[in-house]
Amino acid sequence: MSAPATASIPLTHGQRWRAFWVCVSVAALTILDLSKVNVALPSIEEALGAGSTELQLVVSGYVLLFGLALVPSGRIGDQRSRKTMFIIGLSLFIAMSVVCALAPTPEVLIAARLLQGLAAGIQMPQVVGTIQQVFVGRERGRAFGLFGATIGIATAFGPTLGGLLIAVGGPQDGWRWIFWINVPLCLLVLAGVIWLLPRTRHAAPGRLQLDPIGLVLFAVMIVTLMWPFLLTTGSPDDDPRRWWTLVLFAVFAAAFTWWERRYAAFGRNPLVPFSLFSIASFRNGTLIVTAYFTAIPAMFLLTTLFLQTGVGLAPVFAGMVSIGFALASAVSAWFGGNLVTRLGRPLVVWGLGIVLVSVAALAFVAASVPADAVAYAMAGVMLVAGVGAGLVVAPNQTLTLADIPTREGGLAGSVGQLGQRIGTAVGTAVALSLFYGAIYRDEGDGTHGLDVYHDAYTYGMISVGVFVGLAFFLGVIDLLSRRRSRRLSDASS
Repeated sequence: MSAPATASIPLTHGQRWRAFWVCVSVAALTILDLSKVNVALPSIEEALGAGSTELQLVVSGYVLLFGLALVPSGRIGDQRSRKTMFIIGLSLFIAMSVVCALAPTPEVLIAARLLQGLAAGIQMPQVVGTIQQVFVGRERGRAFGLFGATIGIATAFGPTLGGLLIAVGGPQDGWRWIFWINVPLCLLVLAGVIWLLPRTRHAAPGRLQLDPIGLVLFAVMIVTLMWPFLLTTGSPDDDPRRWWTLVLFAVFAAAFTWWERRYAAFGRNPLVPFSLFSIASFRNGTLIVTAYFTAIPAMFLLTTLFLQTGVGLAPVFAGMVSIGFALASAVSAWFGGNLVTRLGRPLVVWGLGIVLVSVAALAFVAASVPADAVAYAMAGVMLVAGVGAGLVVAPNQTLTLADIPTREGGLAGSVGQLGQRIGTAVGTAVALSLFYGAIYRDEGDGTHGLDVYHDAYTYGMISVGVFVGLAFFLGVIDLLSRRRSRRLSDASS
């Protein structure tokens, strides 16, 4: 027997948009903490004496717990109160930001980052679920357009903000400011959730249905999938035995699939209803965004590493290269959100094409432009890439959730977010392995100076291009499938 759906409460235009801006503020803080910590890794290494694996876990531990919490939190939010989930997630996020800022050792920092990721995973499904619930039609497209613009700005401005805080706080303790800044920002957003977020529905009666066995199988499946990628640093010291966990992943993925289908066959509410993937728009959109997010965070990280370690730019200036991306993606996401109901999937395919060309241009510029001008040239390419990026995320989100019932909006959104987090972990690991592997090989062959980093950046960006190309291919396949379905429908009528 499926869980009863909650009854929606009609909202005025002002209440809908007030709920939207509160939700988007939560999302911006969550995503900002993914990107702004990257530029702090050298400072954390110096201040705490952290090794490469510990530094990787500072970033990837956040991603791991983020991904683990998404699906169960989305299910709880759909069945109970999204507002309560927001309050729980934000409160935990604030507390762990304080612990991160005060961390005396790498171990304490990693533990706090894990719980910070858990808090982020509690919050994020509620954002997408609320937007999916309170907006319909063209207004939903505009809402997701603004949502995509905000996410683009938060992602691209993160390194700039992180570098600025390090510059203000100093090389020894500036990284702590990156976490201290979360406290006042999160308190403001928490106040908005408590006093400004309107009630969107009546609570569902009955007990919470969460499928505990499915939850355990899901958790082990995700950990065994992401674990080897999270521990990949590109160092020759990486333990190759970590890849054996992928065998365990295959076993637990099969067990999870079998259990969820069996659980649903008895008329109960599975953790992940596989019927969602029978909806072509949801399935294809989720695959596209997973491939896309396997590439884009790695692109930002590689570019920051190249400019900091290769060219020798200060963190704040290396981060500023992505400002054009942020501004351009914000503008194009707004237009994309307004145009997606009219243009559909071709809008996403064009955006992916622009990003793919920009990835190739970044690699070419890094290898051919002199060091004193390369940051400016890369900033120009990033501006163009941002135009394409804004046409991808927001329109794809609208298309992905277009046929999903609003009562399952949180769960469906969390599955898409899970794809993004897994993609981020995989893409970052692959790119870093290629980047650092090229450095170790070139230095062993006697190559010195900027040429080492030219090769490293090029190899890393090849992986980025492959994943953007995969997203482009999936977008074209989906576009052709939609056109074929439309022709068959027209012929039958």
